[in-house]
Amino acid sequence: MDYHIATSFDDAVATASKAQGITRFLAGGTDVLVQLRADIVTPDTLIDIKHIDGVKEITREADGGWRIGIAVAGAEMTEHAALMADWPGVVEAMDLVGSTQIQGRATLTGNLCNGSPAADSVPAMVAAGMSATVTGPNGTRLAAIEDIPTGPGRTSLAKGELISALHIPARGTSGGDAYLRFIPRTEMDIAVVGCAVNLTLDGETITSARVVLGAVAPTILLVQEAADAITGTTLDETSLEALAVAASAACNPIDDKRGTIVFRTHVAGVLAKRAAKIAYERALANTGDSA
Repeated sequence: MDYHIATSFDDAVATASKAQGITRFLAGGTDVLVQLRADIVTPDTLIDIKHIDGVKEITREADGGWRIGIAVAGAEMTEHAALMADWPGVVEAMDLVGSTQIQGRATLTGNLCNGSPAADSVPAMVAAGMSATVTGPNGTRLAAIEDIPTGPGRTSLAKGELISALHIPARGTSGGDAYLRFIPRTEMDIAVVGCAVNLTLDGETITSARVVLGAVAPTILLVQEAADAITGTTLDETSLEALAVAASAACNPIDDKRGTIVFRTHVAGVLAKRAAKIAYERALANTGDSA
């Protein structure tokens, strides 16, 4: 195995572009190193990108949004009060990844690029409308987070490409987000179903929403019908029931030892209602109103 410490993203791209066989990038390493030790994947080329300038920084962007470095650990996000205030659903979703020890290394970017449909942070990232700067042999491009995973263990990144930054939009006022998951244990487990909701209010009326499901299809699902069910409402019981029906209808899960198709489909609707209520309460709090 060829191990290379990249000094810049251009350096990482150049190494990855000419590499033969299996290439992996190392930022947090909580997926790559586990796969390597378990003989699941043995990279021919391992490119360490955690020493590149700026990759461990959380910065406010000019438009009021956030730039998250690709090596920022979950624990660092949890401890960032301003980021937590703006996007609690994104931070809380990342905080569910692994143990306390894992939180010191695991990253949003790694969770995304692992390509798991059960990744906890990805539904919250998609619900927030996040994007990624992708750097490759042909320069840089901006990609929506939902366009990156293409199936279990697969992404849309081409040979030589890597994510060089993540971007969260400006929160603005009257908005709120939330992420919930179901797991068989109380912690440190993989989501059987996950759901993220992000919404914006005008007064008490929802003017826009994004509803995203995880672990119920080969990829994360951005469910427009579920968002439509609550847009224009004050999240009354009728709209909540319509949300649950739309979320369940979007599911295309598998049967396995952790959950049946019927169970996952039902739980998706339940979690959508619960996550929407939390996001709505947070949005009301951001307007200065109370429920």
